Amino acid sequence: MAELIALYICGVVALFAAARTLIEPDPYRKLPYLNVLNFAIAGLIVLVLDHPLSLVAAAAYFVGSTLEANAIASARAGVTGDD
Repeated sequence: MAELIALYICGVVALFAAARTLIEPDPYRKLPYLNVLNFAIAGLIVLVLDHPLSLVAAAAYFVGSTLEANAIASARAGVTGDD
């Protein structure tokens, strides 16, 4: 029962973050919501997959998606001249 509650909370957080990412007009303000979305997806991977390697898969997904978001932010800051 507790796993289902955690799964639903992660799902709601993921949906909220996805909606805010799509609705937010400022690209810089989208990045924190995108990071929350990645966090929720990593949590969903661990909660849905019943395998010992699911934790490794979730960690790899989260590290990769965080590096991707940082690369996007750095590239955008380099183009626009913002720091």
